[in-house]
Amino acid sequence: MKPSLKLKEDFTNFILQNNIIGFFKDPITLKSGRVSYWYINWRDISSDVYLIDELTDFIIKFVNELNLNPDCFFGVPEGATKLGIITQYKWAKMQEDFRKNNYILSMGRGSPKKHGDPKDRYYLGIPDGKVIIIEDVTTTGQSLINIINQFSILNIDIQAAISLTNRNERRNDGKTVKELIMRKNIPYYSMSNAIELLPRVYEMKSIDKAIAKKVEDYFLKYGEKELILTR
Repeated sequence: MKPSLKLKEDFTNFILQNNIIGFFKDPITLKSGRVSYWYINWRDISSDVYLIDELTDFIIKFVNELNLNPDCFFGVPEGATKLGIITQYKWAKMQEDFRKNNYILSMGRGSPKKHGDPKDRYYLGIPDGKVIIIEDVTTTGQSLINIINQFSILNIDIQAAISLTNRNERRNDGKTVKELIMRKNIPYYSMSNAIELLPRVYEMKSIDKAIAKKVEDYFLKYGEKELILTR
């Protein structure tokens, strides 16, 4: 199963209308150390009650169309923490067996406690049952992979990993996020992909061709495949 074209287009429009992806006149250095003339930023959405309500509805629709049946959503700290909590709260309340002690509300700590039980050091509420991990943006995917490794140690059942947007880049080792996660026998899904979104933004806005060329060059160097904007 895969999500419908309608859901994909509705989510794309949500991204474009809220300026989640775009181009920089002056480049920034990413956490990965790469210099980028384009961005994906979900922080403003996660800081707005109305918009995060819409966003978590999209996540639930996406999961339903994939025919997944999780018991718990967990957001990768700290960028996706709110997403995990709100999605889990909504999801649990929608279930027929919603009652006391049936659904955990879990979140990860940004920094582990120095003392105490290992489970309590990393989590406020240990994920339980079939778990879907949510990430906002995947570049190298290292934060997501770290959570997957932690869950494996704790024997937590990971049903899937979902990112809001995949930057469609290769890591320094040449591998993609999807390849690494699938090697762990965990399904990986991205609700949107930069390589499909950037041409839409370029069409909508007056972007300097010199900047667009730098983004094309970026994908030639780091991308999963070539990005064409100016030709």
